[in-house]
Amino acid sequence: MDLYHIWCNLRPEIRDVEFSDSVDAYLDRLCEEGRIAGHRMTRRKLGLGPPGLGEFHIVIEVEDLAQLDRAFEAVSKREGPIEALHFAVNRYARDVQFALYRDFPDPHRERGGEKF
Repeated sequence: MDLYHIWCNLRPEIRDVEFSDSVDAYLDRLCEEGRIAGHRMTRRKLGLGPPGLGEFHIVIEVEDLAQLDRAFEAVSKREGPIEALHFAVNRYARDVQFALYRDFPDPHRERGGEKF
């Protein structure tokens, strides 16, 4: 499983629940279409967290990089219903940062050659 991480803050005039609803609508649609495997959103609690990362954290799960690429391809066309859902999320967010992680160790990794 590959995990696409997104951290962001909200624009000052945005209500947190509106943002949450928009993220769910957008990512639920991608999930229903089989373009992602799952997602979740969390919010920083008690102000704890690295200062450079946003208050909100979204994790998008994909089976592999090919699935992520197909999701990017669909969204980057900037057309149809998915574009309206994507725009609804982007207009609320600022200070956006991204990262890509994977489950470790990889299921196909051979054991025995580890370096210490």
